[in-house]
Amino acid sequence: MFPLYRAITFTASPLIDLYLKRRRRRGREDNDRFQERLGFTSLPRPEGRLAWFHAASIGEAASILSLINLILKNYPQIHILVTTGTVTSARLLQERLPGRAFHQYVPIDRASAVRRFLKHWQPDAAFWVESELWPHLIYETKKSGCPLILLNGRISDSSFRMWGYFGSFAKKLLSAFSLCLAQSERDAARLTKLGAPIVKYLGNLKYDSAELGAEPKEYGKLVIAIGQRPRWLAASTHPGEEKIIMEVHSRLKKQYPDLLTIIAPRHPVRGEEIAEALKKSGVKVSLRSRGEAPESEIYIADTIGELGIFYRLARIIFMGGSLVKHGGQNPLEPARLDTAIITGPHHKNFADIYAQMAAQGAVTIIDNARQLATVVSRLLGDDELAEELSHKALEFTEEKSGIAESYLQEIKGYL
Repeated sequence: MFPLYRAITFTASPLIDLYLKRRRRRGREDNDRFQERLGFTSLPRPEGRLAWFHAASIGEAASILSLINLILKNYPQIHILVTTGTVTSARLLQERLPGRAFHQYVPIDRASAVRRFLKHWQPDAAFWVESELWPHLIYETKKSGCPLILLNGRISDSSFRMWGYFGSFAKKLLSAFSLCLAQSERDAARLTKLGAPIVKYLGNLKYDSAELGAEPKEYGKLVIAIGQRPRWLAASTHPGEEKIIMEVHSRLKKQYPDLLTIIAPRHPVRGEEIAEALKKSGVKVSLRSRGEAPESEIYIADTIGELGIFYRLARIIFMGGSLVKHGGQNPLEPARLDTAIITGPHHKNFADIYAQMAAQGAVTIIDNARQLATVVSRLLGDDELAEELSHKALEFTEEKSGIAESYLQEIKGYL
């Protein structure tokens, strides 16, 4: 199966190049650093041991920051290379990676790019995060003699069905990993069934994600600008959800005329597009990326690295990707900041986390816009209820802390 995959990717090279050009035009690739996607770099390899962590995007990258900090604290001679594939994750990591850790874009899954990358960096150990099973990356890394470890391994329902059709290929890919640490017992069972040789379940690394920061000066400016206005935040929204949030806003305004609805899209590059669409409904919209003040009805928080500010400002948080069939977003970051959390019905990507939170009364699950408006209205009008739900969410995250240390104990032999 692998020779077939290699032949397909080689034959499809012109189409892949066209796809990457389109991504660059749309701002989905970093033009200034695009050569990194082809395996080139301007950075030298640091001396000594180098551990390579690969995470797909912003969520996976954020989940390993606590583990990275632990490694650097316990192993003062080691350096850490973190690769991701998205512009937003690169900007986040540039702000949040500690000393002796640095970011590069992952090379596209083409043999020549991967070999170029590995020849330069020569990692001593490679740690894949969640479900990034790119065949060339895995094959060439294993071939170089570098051990591979899967961290916080996750196999979604759709991935499990897909890999089921290519059982021998899946087994070959997973057999390249010396160790797979799954984020749930279900994921551990699936990894084992697909052919991973050594699988262990320690818990979900996301439970130990570091608390999001907030730049004091910018936070203070917004606190003054918003004043006592009632507000709520729709965080990490996806296409199709902003229209629903607009409907909720219209319902809530009847009871709260001075309401401020904040929308933080999952992909900030969509800010202008969202603003133009909402303005057609006759509402006043302002954008954070333009430096505009939140004096409007709807404020688009379309910047990178500022979610910590808006979680602290709003305290009532709807997690996006859940009113459309995306699969939901991670609720642990706002939970860690003592907020009342709401999610829609489509949260299968974080089903285990939401199920445990729901069992402890730490999240409210709604089915549609009407129910969302009802819950937000109740929380805006009942400070005691909002505080109770916020504390339950915070307590939930505190009970789950300490998993990064367990991961460190399992992987220390590779460091």
